[in-house]
This record gives sequence, C-alpha cells and structure tokens, in this order.
Amino acid sequence: MRFPAEPFSASQSRRRFLTTTTLAAAAVWASRAEGRVLANPSFPADPFALGVASGEPTPDGVVLWTRLAPRPLEADGGMPAEAVEVSWEIADDEGFTKGVRRGTVTATPDWAHSVHVELAGLEPARWYFYRFHAGAATSPVGRTRTAPAAGTSPDRLAFAFASCQNWEEGLYTAYGAMASANLDLILHLGDYIYEYPAREGRVRRHGPPTDSLAGFRIRHALYKTDPLLQAAHAACPWLVTWDDHEVEDNYASATPHSADTTPAQLLERRSWAYRAYWEQMPLRAANLPDGPDMKLYRQSDWGTLAEFFVLDTRQYRTDQPCGDGNKPPCGEEMRDDATLTGTEQEAWLLDGFRASTARWNVLAQQVMMARIDRRAGRNEAFSMDQWPGYEQQRRRILRAFAERPEANPLVLTGDIHSHWANDLVIDFDGGPSRKVGAELVGTSISSGGNGTAAPADLAAILAENPCLRFHSQQRGYVRCELTPETATADFEVVDFVEKPGGTVSTAASFRIENGRPGLVPA
Repeated sequence: MRFPAEPFSASQSRRRFLTTTTLAAAAVWASRAEGRVLANPSFPADPFALGVASGEPTPDGVVLWTRLAPRPLEADGGMPAEAVEVSWEIADDEGFTKGVRRGTVTATPDWAHSVHVELAGLEPARWYFYRFHAGAATSPVGRTRTAPAAGTSPDRLAFAFASCQNWEEGLYTAYGAMASANLDLILHLGDYIYEYPAREGRVRRHGPPTDSLAGFRIRHALYKTDPLLQAAHAACPWLVTWDDHEVEDNYASATPHSADTTPAQLLERRSWAYRAYWEQMPLRAANLPDGPDMKLYRQSDWGTLAEFFVLDTRQYRTDQPCGDGNKPPCGEEMRDDATLTGTEQEAWLLDGFRASTARWNVLAQQVMMARIDRRAGRNEAFSMDQWPGYEQQRRRILRAFAERPEANPLVLTGDIHSHWANDLVIDFDGGPSRKVGAELVGTSISSGGNGTAAPADLAAILAENPCLRFHSQQRGYVRCELTPETATADFEVVDFVEKPGGTVSTAASFRIENGRPGLVPA
C-alpha cells in the first residue's frame, strides 16, 4: 500500500489511512476465522529463538510474552501462514514442581505469531517462574513477579531504567549486569530499536530496511536475538515506552522528520512500527494498535510506595520549534500552545499526580526536562526536541510538582546517550530557585559507541548550570532503589561496548529524601 505523494494535512492523511486500514483489518480477521490451528506443529529450528519476557505487573497478574520465530530474520519468522497452539505454565519454583496455573493460547500469523498471556488471580508481591511449549519445543524459563497489594507499603523497590540500544554501535553489556542485579522491575524509556539502514564498518550490522511491516518485524527480531537482552527480559517484569527511533528520528505526531516523507507516508510507517512494537513487547490487549494509533501512556502502582506515570512524548506532540530539534536561536518563536504530550495526556498526568497518595511519583518518559544550557565552549544552547522547547507545558508540570512536595516527584529520562543528575526548578532563568523535584537521565545501552567519562568542557557546563549535579558520556544504565524514606540512584557505566569484555561500575550515586526535593550525593 502506498499513498500518493501530494501533500495532505495530518487530519486528511489520518482519515484516508484509517479508512484503508479498517477495511484491511476486516479482511484479516475474516481470514483468521476461516483458518485452522496447528495443535502439534513441527519447526525447522527452535521456535523460541527470541526468548521470553513479562511486563505490566499488577497485584494479581502480569503479562507473559513470547513469539514463535524459528527463523527470526525472515519476514514470516520461519512460521507457516497458519495459527499455532501454544501452551504456557507458571509455577512457584524454577523446576516447575509447584505448578500454579497453566493454559493454552493461539499464536496467529496476523500478529507475527506473538503470544501475550494476560494473567490474573495470582497472589500479590510474589515471584513466579513461567515457560511456554509449542509442539515438542519448550521455551527458556522466565522469572516474573506481581506488584504489592493496593494500599500496602512495601519496604523497598529495586528497579533499573535504560534506553537507546543501537545494534550497530555496541554490545549490550549493560543488560548482563541488569540480569544479575536482582531487580524487581526494569523500565525501558525508548529507542528500543533504531530504524536506520545498515551501515558498513560498525560493531554489528542491521538487516533489511524498515520500509515495510516485515522490515520492522525483522529489525525487532534482530535486536531480540541478543542473549544479554533476552536475559534481562527473563529476569523480571518490564514497563516499556517508545521514543522516536522506533518509527523515525525526531518525528512529531504526523509531522515527518525527513523532507522526503509526506504526513500520509509517516502515518503508514507509524502503522507498521506500532504494530511490530506491540507484537514484540509484553503489553496488554488494551495497548493494541489501531492503524497508526496506539495508546501507550498509562499508570502502574507499586502499592503505596510508588506510582509510575509512563508517558508517550512522540505520538501527540506538536512539531519542534525550529522544525527538527535544532538548537536556538533559529528565528522562530516558541509557541505557547506547544505540547509534548497532547492536551488529553497532560490532563491525565496532572490529574493523576494531584490525586496520587503514593510516597514516590515517578514519570517514566523520554526527553530531558531540566534546561541545561550548553553554550559554554560549544556556541549552542538547549535542544528544542526536549521539554525546554515546550516551555509553557514544562512550567505547568513543574508548578504541579511545586504544589505537592510531599508527592516526591521523580523524573526518569533517556534519549541523549549520556548520564545527567538534575535538580528541577520552575524558572531556570531566575537565578537561585526552589527545588521542586529531581531528574535522573540515563545514558544509552550502546548508542554512540564507547563514549567518554566526561566532555572536555564539563567544568564550564557545571558552572553555568547550578541545577546539574553529575554528567557522564559513558554507556550504561541507572539503578534505583525506593524505600518509604529515601530514593537512591546509582549511575552505572560500562568501560567499553565496542568489543566483548566490558565491565560495569558505579560512576556516581545520589539520594533523595522524602519530602525534600533535590539530589544529595550518596
């Protein structure tokens, strides 16, 4: 399917696209109803080559995921064009001698033979083990857990967050450390894949281009073949959200980044990308994409200890000032109505934050909220692709933080391939200002290659930005621990990712005390 090249408005493009995809979807579901289900299939290779995963924990359940793909780098994953019966089981022990639940589900070719089992009726705050069976094949064993019961206050929550894992630019060494860190939860903040074409001379090589649904499916499958990423997925449940590279660099709603792409073509690309993303992630049916639309923002509770607000700052945003995220000045005024989230998602966030009774309220999102001025030695300021490019909305959220210091707002950020520890204030231009929260910015898993411990002008950047407490440009992730009285963050770094053998160490640690916004060295 290809749209004409003449320009449409975003609304016209969406209407034409939805009409086409709705008809196509009806045909797909009709064909599925007429097909048969293979109860005892045989496979040319291990159908569980992409591993297993879990996510979306609630007090009584979790989502279990796998995808049948004996030849994962082929368009159909090496699977027949027929539905396949998959059985699953969950137990209290890794040897499955203490079974808890079991059942069957149908994996269909329409959704790339992906499996999403939405469990309910489990006990809260419990670890479980799970696996799948198809034909004579058995999957690896995954470990997952449920969230604490509503209204209860757990003693601690250990989680990590990560982003930006360009396959071509480095190895996933950090995921090996995460898999063995005894975490309760992992959050992925975007750029799970990169849409770029294959490039020579890299650490690893991308496969076919992402110019079709099959291309996006293969790209996701390529990333999922990494054994360290598989190990991290199997270690504990995940919460995931996307940024731009799951679709196209710096796209904004229906506005393409590339001048060679029309809004209609971007919506077509979004439909492929969003569908492949849902197929490859432990997400619920409630997140099922509808053409180029997919609701991904949501809340996740961890008893009364933490409330996670998982944001989507790509699908609904207005275009960046200066068009593509370039730095100001650019001869274009920032619009007061500019939004990263859209009005509906912003209202949901602010209403949820104001109503929350959790000790820690955590925004899991994509782009830097603090305004870091980086003109020192570089003749540039802050990025228009980040929250400072949407200044009025940013201030509305920070004012909400200021109104409720007891809610302990904590912002988690990815995107920029470097570690930052930032105090949050409302007015970054007004000299000393009251702290209203904290932001932890995690570096990339592999994007950008090995990186460096610090830029040459770090001292000047620190002097120009009193809110900045730490900065590193090495690869890695951030490990956090929440208790009722403190939040601690360890900035983990990998000494190199462009070859095997990298080691992980802690570059800096900070804590936040209950009711006292701002970061303190730990």
